[in-house]
Amino acid sequence: MADLAIHLDDSLILPQYGRMQRPDGFDRQRLTVVPRPLVAAALARPVTRRMIVTDAGWFPRAEGHGRERPTGAAETIVIVCVAGTGWLEHDGTRTLVGAGGAIVIPRGVAHAYGAGTGDPWTIWWCHVGGSDTAELVDAMGVSGAVLTLSLRSIDRITAQLDEIVSALERDTTPARLIATAGMAWRLFTLLAVDRILPEDGTPLERAMRYLDERVDGRVQVNELAALVGVSPSHLSALFRGTTGGGVVAHHQSLKMARARHLLDTTDLTVAEIARLVGMDDPFYFSRQFRKVHGMSPTQYRATSKG
Repeated sequence: MADLAIHLDDSLILPQYGRMQRPDGFDRQRLTVVPRPLVAAALARPVTRRMIVTDAGWFPRAEGHGRERPTGAAETIVIVCVAGTGWLEHDGTRTLVGAGGAIVIPRGVAHAYGAGTGDPWTIWWCHVGGSDTAELVDAMGVSGAVLTLSLRSIDRITAQLDEIVSALERDTTPARLIATAGMAWRLFTLLAVDRILPEDGTPLERAMRYLDERVDGRVQVNELAALVGVSPSHLSALFRGTTGGGVVAHHQSLKMARARHLLDTTDLTVAEIARLVGMDDPFYFSRQFRKVHGMSPTQYRATSKG
């Protein structure tokens, strides 16, 4: 970090934040910090011992903003940039972050970040601790490293951060900490899904859309791969990374989802539903349905739901 453009007095080092730049805050900023004795108490209680938001805020045009943590933070940090630019430095590499970008920094990972010059970033951010946080970070594919990503669901993610900040601005009672734990859980899952699902226009997204539009048909992997411009092996790898299964398995899951919907909402016969999901043989359809659901289509239809 020798080339890092933050040179400050040791008097500006705070335990939970690391070395700070611009300690006097930003015009119209929102900042909430849960007192550390309350954090310690919450980590000894059910629910909040699994997840707790310890700090959260919104910094508009955060000129001069910067943090340097050579030994990392005690919590996982999420930063979402909604305007302007900033940067992140980790493991000797500096990455620029612009509007629509997000940073996820697992606890204990050395890092530094700050606002860009000229057009400093506006950010929503929070610190999250608890025993379940590491598993949710792993679900994003971070696994001990810093993650930067371009968000597609930025409105939903920033709305969740706004809700967290607003809740902690009211009070930091045990009930409020439970409420924000739930909000943080949703925030992390939104980030994980945003990272996993394919971006519009990519080969994977086009292939998934093609399959979704052809639930009533059969699709050959080779033909689909040629259609979206990748090799069959690469397309299969993309599907496994996103869905946990191959192309055919994903198409089959779409067929089963359509079949469930038709069984729940229509009086169509099993044979008619089989044809609508591209399986002309109702006995074959029933066997496939049983493999997935552990019961026949008729038994599924008769099962009470809701």
